[in-house]
Amino acid sequence: MSTLHGRSRPVGLPEWDRCAVMGVVNVTPDSFSDGGRWFDPAAAVKRGFDLVAGGADLVDVGGESTRPGAVRVDEAEELRRVVPVVRELAGEGVVVSVDTMRASVAEAAVEAGAVLVNDVSGGLADPAMVPVVATAGVPFVVMHWRGFSEDMNCRAVYGDVVGEVLAELRQRVDAVVAGGIEPDRIVVDPGLGFAKNAEHDLALVAHLGRLRAELGLPMLVAASRKRFLGRVLAGETGDPPPARERDAATAAVSALAAREGAWAVRVHEAGASADAVRVVRAVEGAA
Repeated sequence: MSTLHGRSRPVGLPEWDRCAVMGVVNVTPDSFSDGGRWFDPAAAVKRGFDLVAGGADLVDVGGESTRPGAVRVDEAEELRRVVPVVRELAGEGVVVSVDTMRASVAEAAVEAGAVLVNDVSGGLADPAMVPVVATAGVPFVVMHWRGFSEDMNCRAVYGDVVGEVLAELRQRVDAVVAGGIEPDRIVVDPGLGFAKNAEHDLALVAHLGRLRAELGLPMLVAASRKRFLGRVLAGETGDPPPARERDAATAAVSALAAREGAWAVRVHEAGASADAVRVVRAVEGAA
């Protein structure tokens, strides 16, 4: 793990002079954020290029929705969705990560050119994931996770959400390292929206600096368009705006995350967040 301007990064990825922007490509028909707009492989590839043109530093390709209540797709279908998109984007020089809970998909995506595995289960969903990533020698995102999407909302019970997320992430990081993944290739993610309600998410955002400092690892913050932002924008009595109308709020969290030393932010629209992290970098430089 190296450090630049006080911000750590995982070994094996490019070194940016600020918080990186990870653009999202959902090759799914049921994403909460875009409703299947990029389900066609050609559309997904074009979306990846558009995100890079808009300021994304890397592109995260996923073939399985993890929205609350989502039902899992089978392995063959996930492979069909993900691998061609990863191959084409990586072949054109895009830095690509793969968003998957399946070791077989991670392995195929790395072979196709992905340089990072982003597993929202942190290797818990598939026992083969950690050995596969360890063998591949690529960076691995360990997210705070308490269970699959079908029932994760009922798991949003905490006495001290920040302390419990810290403890559970530490435990998972220790397990991943014991499984053979090098510590300097691990990224942590507090898992905003996963088994958490709006109050939990806001508390975690308020303590991103503590999370990063106490875990001592590069941190990915994935707040983009999530329910807690809809709740904030709705106020006490209003209806939450649609997911696609939450990008300005997302950029606000991107700025907060960058200010607290996050390695990257994961977003559905790159432009505003790319601007936000660059402003934060300029302010850091002035200080």
